[in-house]
Amino acid sequence: MIDSFSTTGLVATEPTHSATGEGVALISFRLASTPRKFNRESKVWEYGETNWFTVTAFRHLALNLIQSVKKGDRVIVMGRMRIREWTSQERSGTVVEITADSVGHDLTWGTAVYSRTIKSATVGDGTAEPVVTATFDPDENASTVIDGNGWADSVDTAGDAAGEPDVAVDDRAAVLVGE
Repeated sequence: MIDSFSTTGLVATEPTHSATGEGVALISFRLASTPRKFNRESKVWEYGETNWFTVTAFRHLALNLIQSVKKGDRVIVMGRMRIREWTSQERSGTVVEITADSVGHDLTWGTAVYSRTIKSATVGDGTAEPVVTATFDPDENASTVIDGNGWADSVDTAGDAAGEPDVAVDDRAAVLVGE
């Protein structure tokens, strides 16, 4: 059975990365997903049973996950689900696998710093390594931020001129901070 599927959960194992026989990058980790709901009468969160998934990603997603996800992170996974029975010696069981199309940090539980990647020159096998082209880090004092479309915004983050406030030159930045 193959179905589109999305879930949230906790990365329960350290992601392991390798390559297929054809050299395609892959990463795999176990995901623990525990539903919860707020009980208004007792005013506490109640947790349901934990569902376990094996998440696997390939190619560029795998390469980006190597740099981005670690054990303990809360993530959102979207992909194709497959339920498979297994048997080995005296044991048997069922494994639920998700071949991920997208994985991201669950911002319900924390914040993230995003770094956009683009494809570099294609290598012999027809794939390309992602390359970081622009980074937004609110803790850095960057003088120029280049977005994914190649637009540059000059930002005075240091307030270098006397009496001059920190300002974004481009109005798009003001929209992002709610001004």
